[in-house]
Amino acid sequence: MRTIILGGTGFIGKALARLLSGQGHEVVVPSRRPEKVPAALGRGVLGAPFDGVTGAGWAEHINADTAIVNLAGENIAEGRWTPDKKRRILDSRLDAGAAVMDAIRQAAAPPAVLVQASAVGFYGARGPEPVGEDAPPGANFLAQVASRWEASTQDAEALGVRRVVARTSMVLGRGGALAKMLPPFKLGLGGPLGAGTQMVPWIHLDDEVGAMAFLIATPGLSGPFNLAAPEAVDSRGFARALGRALGRPAFLPAPGLALRLLLGQMAEEVLLSGVRAEPTRLLAAGYRFRHPSLADALADVLGRA
Repeated sequence: MRTIILGGTGFIGKALARLLSGQGHEVVVPSRRPEKVPAALGRGVLGAPFDGVTGAGWAEHINADTAIVNLAGENIAEGRWTPDKKRRILDSRLDAGAAVMDAIRQAAAPPAVLVQASAVGFYGARGPEPVGEDAPPGANFLAQVASRWEASTQDAEALGVRRVVARTSMVLGRGGALAKMLPPFKLGLGGPLGAGTQMVPWIHLDDEVGAMAFLIATPGLSGPFNLAAPEAVDSRGFARALGRALGRPAFLPAPGLALRLLLGQMAEEVLLSGVRAEPTRLLAAGYRFRHPSLADALADVLGRA
C-alpha cells in the first residue's frame, strides 16, 4: 500500500514513515522542500511538493490503494499562547484538512483510508474518571481546536473514504515532550506539575505509530480511537516513575501559579489539566500494546538515548 503522510517530517511522522517504509510500503511525504525528504527519512520515502493548503503536487499520488495520514499542525506546547500563536495552532490544522479534501477531490479515485490526527484534548479538562471515545467534547481552547481539526476532513466519508480519527496523548520517545522534561529530572530537580493530581495520558512512540499502522491495515475500523496506553497515571505518579527510571529523586513540584504566570493559558490547558483517556476501542479491535506500562515505556526510551 502507498501511504501519504502530511506532517511526515515531524516527531510522529518520521517514526511512522520509517515503520511503514521498513514494512515495504511506499511512503510519500508532501513537503515545501520535497527534495530533502529522502535524506531525512530514507531512500524509500518519496517527497512531493506541498503548498500547505491544496493538493497541488501530491494529489496525483492518490489511488484506490492509498492511505492518507494527516498529522500536520503547529506545535501546541511551544511557548506562551499569544493570540497569534493560537491562530497558527488552529489555522495550520484547518489548512491541512482543506488540503487533504482538495487532494481527494482531485484524485482519479478516492483513497482507501484516511487517518485524521486529533488529540485527547478533545475531551477538555476532566477528573480521574475513565473517558472513552463516546465522551462529548470539552469547551476549552484545545477541545475546540481538536473538534475543528477532526471536522476538517469529515466530508471524506461522504466521498466513500474510510476515515479514522486518532486522538493522541503525550507521546514518549527520543524527542517530543519527554526531551523537555529530562534536564531537570536528571539533576534531581523534577517533580509533579502543580498539585500533581491531573491525569497524564501517555503512549510510547512505538505504540503511537504501531496503532496507526494497525488502523490503516484493518478495513473494518473507522471513527475515533484514543491513542493512549492502558495504564492510567497522574502527574505525581508520572514524576515518580520518571525519577525511578533515571535513579533520581522527583519530589520538587513545579508550582501551578508560577507555570500560569510564565505560560498562561498554555500551562492551564496542557500542563495543569488532564483527562484519563482509555484506549477502549483500540483494545476491543485487538491491538496489543508493546509498552502497556509506564515503567517499561520509560526504560525502553531512556535505554535508547
